[in-house]
This record gives sequence, C-alpha cells and structure tokens, in this order.
Amino acid sequence: MTSVLPNAAPDGGAPGGGIVRPTSLTEAMGEISGGNETGTSLWVGAFRRLRRNPSAIVGAVIVALFVLVAVLAPVLAPYEPGRTQWASQITPTTLPPFSAEHPLGLDSFGSDFLTQLIHGARQSLIIGIVSTLLGLAGGAALGLLAGAFGGWVDTLVMRIVDILLSIPALLLAVSVAAIVGRRPEALMIAIAAAQVPIFARLLRGSMLRQRGQDYVLAATSLGLRRRTIVMGHILPNSLGPVIVQATLVLATAIIEVAALSYLGMGSPDPTVAEWGRMLVRGQERLQSYPHLTILPGLCIAVTALGFTLLGEALREALDPRTRR
Repeated sequence: MTSVLPNAAPDGGAPGGGIVRPTSLTEAMGEISGGNETGTSLWVGAFRRLRRNPSAIVGAVIVALFVLVAVLAPVLAPYEPGRTQWASQITPTTLPPFSAEHPLGLDSFGSDFLTQLIHGARQSLIIGIVSTLLGLAGGAALGLLAGAFGGWVDTLVMRIVDILLSIPALLLAVSVAAIVGRRPEALMIAIAAAQVPIFARLLRGSMLRQRGQDYVLAATSLGLRRRTIVMGHILPNSLGPVIVQATLVLATAIIEVAALSYLGMGSPDPTVAEWGRMLVRGQERLQSYPHLTILPGLCIAVTALGFTLLGEALREALDPRTRR
C-alpha cells in the first residue's frame, strides 16, 4: 500500500506535482527490485547452498549416522556394555573367533566388541557436545566482555586468552584432567578449557567488525543504550562464525576425547566403552587381532571427518565471498 500526497493521480502517477511514496521499507525495496524478488534470511540462504554442496551432504550423513548410533546405543547394542561373563574364553594369546552371538568377537576383557564399539559412540557424543558447549559458553563470555567494552577490559581479556593460546591444546587438556581427576566430567572440563580461548578470540573479532557497521552507527545516533545495541544488534549478527567454529570444534573434541582416554585420563574402569581406551587395549593384540585397533580408529577418523566436512561447508555457505 502506498500513500499519495495531494493532487496525485489514482493510478500512481503524479500529475499536478503529486508524489507517491512507499509506506514501509519492505515496499520500497520491492519497488526498487521491480517486485519480482523475495529476500531470504542469511540462514535460509545458507541452508539452500548446503543442499547443493556434496561435501555438506556427505558430512551431514556421517554426522546423522553417528548421532543415531549414539542415541540408540541401548537398542542397537546386543548386550550391556562392560559385561565380562565371557572372560573365561580369553587366553593370553588367543581370542574366540567371530560368531553369530558375537559378530565382531570379544575384546581382551571378555566383553562383546560390537557392544563396546556402539556405546563408545555414545560416550564420545556426550563428552564432545558437553565440552563444546562449556567451551562455547566460557569463550562467549570472555569475547562478549572484550568486544562490548573495549579499552582496558579488552586488553586484559585478550592477554588472558593469549596466555591460554600459548599452551598447546592437548597439553592444557591433560593438565586440567590430571588436576580434576580421572572421570568423564574431568574430560569435559579439560577439553572445554582448551576451547575457551578459541571461541573468545573469534567472537571478539566478529563483534569488533560489527561495531563499525552502519546499523550500529544508526542505533547509536538514535540514542539506544549500549546494552541494547550490543545484546540486540551486535551480538546476534556476530554469532555466525562462532556457530560454524563450534561445528568444527566438535570434530576436534571427539579426537581429544579419544586422545585423553588413550593417555589414561578417562574413566578408571577398564570396561568402560571409550574409543580411545579400546585403542590402547587393542595394541596388545595388534598383530594377531588388528580389528581391535583398526575399527575404533576408523570410527574416530570417520566421525571427525563428518563434522569437519559439515563445518567447512557451513562456513562457505555463510561466507559472502564464497557465495555463488
């Protein structure tokens, strides 16, 4: 609907000096584009580009299968994890062959190997997601402080982040896990601590770029408070790169879960289903029973590949420089 000033013709012309003007910004943009184009949001456009990206499809399929197996582990696994009632069939040099009862055989403790493998996915998913969310929350808090206030607050926060970044991620995670103790919660805290500086620096840089945009200057000129501008305008528009990074960090988190378990920082219970611990146990029989090591390693690699492909495709879909 348009408003017509006095003396304007009913058909939209302006004889006699009448002026036709749009009553909304949406109508104005529609008239400029000829009324033939419909605007789409950033995320809707990104989703459309993801559907045409083969890497995104492959990554999404891998991630979906991993999540499905992890969620349905109690249903898919033929036995309860950690059951060792078949330990009497294990000898120092031999393991029972594959059978219909145990499709992938038994491990060195007498547990069904397929069951341990399936529940290992569940353990990796829980620890990976929780640690990523903790790292995202801590990093977002630091990045928000630095990006919103600037000045000495920015300097102080960034110096803390620089100190954390100077320590290798795995070494930092091992140090935290050694202090907290050997339990799943320790793995979550250790991995999250290594991710905090990554998210903090990324969100701070994204917010600094947004602070110079025209819409921020317009909001400031209208007299809006800093908190309103930061929380209502700058922060929502700065979260895109952070969400993409969270997807990529999930792949790293799954690898670090396996690495810390491999180094003995996981649960002290040797029968707990963890892919990293399964790698350690499989090394003892690598020459005679290589599947005990190859299959957990393959699960770790494929899962990390799926999250990496999906994260990279999402980054390209959200980056205006790579849009087609």
